[in-house]
Amino acid sequence: MATTAPSAKDAYTAAQAAQDASAKHDTLSFKIWRGENGKGDYVEYKQDVVEGMVVLDAVHEIQATQANDLAVRWNCKAGKCGSCSAEINGSPKLMCMTRLADLDASKPVTIEPMRAFPHVRDLVTDVSWNFRVKKQIQPFKPRKPDAPDGTWRMDQKDIDRVQEFRKCIECFLCQDVCHVLRDHGKHESFIGPRFLVHAAALEMHPLDTADRIPELKQAHGIGYCNITKCCTTVCPEHITITDNAIIPLKERVVDEYYDPIGKLVKIFSRRKASEQ
Repeated sequence: MATTAPSAKDAYTAAQAAQDASAKHDTLSFKIWRGENGKGDYVEYKQDVVEGMVVLDAVHEIQATQANDLAVRWNCKAGKCGSCSAEINGSPKLMCMTRLADLDASKPVTIEPMRAFPHVRDLVTDVSWNFRVKKQIQPFKPRKPDAPDGTWRMDQKDIDRVQEFRKCIECFLCQDVCHVLRDHGKHESFIGPRFLVHAAALEMHPLDTADRIPELKQAHGIGYCNITKCCTTVCPEHITITDNAIIPLKERVVDEYYDPIGKLVKIFSRRKASEQ
């Protein structure tokens, strides 16, 4: 009697099942925020977990077996899309990058939505304010090309300086942890650390010619930041937000508006430029 060789999918499923069977199992308690439009409460779930699982795995298991209507936003499950941002045990984190093994198993794992944005349902918040803010920042404005073929010349060190900022995945954890937005609700007068990073990437770009300093001081509210570095702490891409982006922008604002010698230099430079 002829036999059919197992498909690659069947072989993978069998291998995965064998791996799960040999892994360490445990039962953890999870307290997940359930509710709509800012109203709700924690609901506790007991869930069997397997060694190697992350918080998002546990949430998916709870969603599949105990709470089919649990609302949660996620996409890549690889720490690159920034979709599964939440507050785990009170700290803003990506659920897909937070291993259960790193949490205190003796206490319930609390999972709640980000607090700096309007609550929609369960673990989902409305982060659309961030996209509106981004539109307010002057876009990239390059200088004229350096060569007849339409290309530019740049020093590698200048490129390296802004490369770090391009790692941002827009998870908005830095926005969530920022006390100016989280505790004081200054959404109308402060753009937050994520967009100060965006502004820094543009301002420090060797080809950019736009002047965003007046907007940073006034409309974007950079003065509200008191450099607590909490945004740097929660960044999953390990961008040095405070030291490499916000402080240099603050220095530029100070140079423009509060440095008397710098003011004189700018006045004479502008006069000289207007006479030419």
